[in-house]
Amino acid sequence: MKITPEIIFEDDDIIIVNKPPFFLTIPDRFAPEKSNLYNWLSEYVGGKIYIVHRLDKETSGIIIFAKNEESHRDLSIQFENRTVQKIYLTLLDGVLHSDTGTIDKPIALHKNGKRMIVSRSGKRSVTDYEVIKRYKNFTLVNAEIKTGRMHQIRIHFESMGYPLAVDQVYGRRTGFYLSEVKRKKYRLGKDKEEKALMSRVILHAKQITFVHPNTKEEMTFEAELPKDFAAVVKQLDKWG
Repeated sequence: MKITPEIIFEDDDIIIVNKPPFFLTIPDRFAPEKSNLYNWLSEYVGGKIYIVHRLDKETSGIIIFAKNEESHRDLSIQFENRTVQKIYLTLLDGVLHSDTGTIDKPIALHKNGKRMIVSRSGKRSVTDYEVIKRYKNFTLVNAEIKTGRMHQIRIHFESMGYPLAVDQVYGRRTGFYLSEVKRKKYRLGKDKEEKALMSRVILHAKQITFVHPNTKEEMTFEAELPKDFAAVVKQLDKWG
């Protein structure tokens, strides 16, 4: 089944998109034919599109593109000045006891160049969080990033001992399985192998608030959960 991004809002200046998981933001330099929002939107608008910010390949959710140079410049300044509010939804491995909190830990690139680490030599990184719901072994949280470092949410929660429930690099799981939630009530047919409800980084860009580059109106948009994340939450609500 072909996955198509959802356009949430569009006018003469901006396009707001709900990015599906595994859909690249920009073309892969080694495999430019892979599905990506930049090419998809360029074809959709029939002209040039401007990249304002990015989401990782596995991360789903809301992202802004500009349709002209003036809007691109204005939005880029808002991001640089950190006046854009970005809220992500994620599921943590473990029960987080504090209802709200701030993680203020500097982040740097590991010497292997493949992952990020908390390091005194790193750049200041700040994440605010709020618990949405606690389950037996997991916690659903909103995370607002005050700085936009690579893998910030993932490494910040991992540094607290509560990594994302699915995270191949910083977490304990490569997939989320129904058997973990249902436990003894889970039944699998003979000779059948259980498939993961979710097998990507469990992170969704849920909401964004910014000032429209032309009208100067403050705007807030939300992106619905993709099917895999929604399925995990549904099963946790039922069994977790």
